[in-house]
Amino acid sequence: MTSSLTSDRIAEALGALRRATPRIHCITNAVAQSFTANVLLALGAVPSMTIAPEEVAGFASSADALLINLGTLDETRRLAIPIALRAAQEAKRPIVLDPVFVNRSEIRCTFARDLLQERPTLLRANRDEMAALFPSREPFDALAESGAILAMTGAEDVVGERGRTLRLGNGHPLLARVTATGCAGGAVMAAFLAVETDPVIAAAMGVSVFNIAGEIAAEQAAGPGSLVPALLDALYLLDGQEISKRLNIIEQREGRHA
Repeated sequence: MTSSLTSDRIAEALGALRRATPRIHCITNAVAQSFTANVLLALGAVPSMTIAPEEVAGFASSADALLINLGTLDETRRLAIPIALRAAQEAKRPIVLDPVFVNRSEIRCTFARDLLQERPTLLRANRDEMAALFPSREPFDALAESGAILAMTGAEDVVGERGRTLRLGNGHPLLARVTATGCAGGAVMAAFLAVETDPVIAAAMGVSVFNIAGEIAAEQAAGPGSLVPALLDALYLLDGQEISKRLNIIEQREGRHA
């Protein structure tokens, strides 16, 4: 299998995902739970969402991937997250960590750094969150110690690891006008990690599929209120032809990230 991202490879993985219907266990924030579940269902995956510490290990270990989102880090989630993460690690399941707003809370930032010591598969963060987690350090060098892939979101998305990166240009500004779109995008990455063995390519697939669906939805929507149903429909109907037409890979590079 080539190490490159292509529209055909994304379409094949999307078909595999829809056939496999992987279950993604999501410990996500209270604002994002319902939307994230609906995004996964529209994509072709199956969500589970419990945050109860006494049962989360069973859910995480039997899922096909785990999403940990720190958006509302209450006491229940603070107790459940380490249990779920270790259960998923023991079961050799991929794990996505989304350290939402660690740049706003030193307590949350410390908690996220501790979670990174447990070696999640993928860290999804924006530039402000990365700067809080790793002050004065190049992102890919900083993450090399944890072994995690990085998906750094922004006007352009950068996905990869030290020595191998992709810059991706899909998306639409209207996505930022609806709460939880970024959180749900992390769940989509987790779903692709469940069906694609190359974690860099899987993360790039998740970013691309979600953002292409966002472009389609934005073209049909009158504003944020109509974007949400249009986005769910776009994910449900997305096919290889639309992916091929829209995929915007700015750069794929082997070698040290600048």
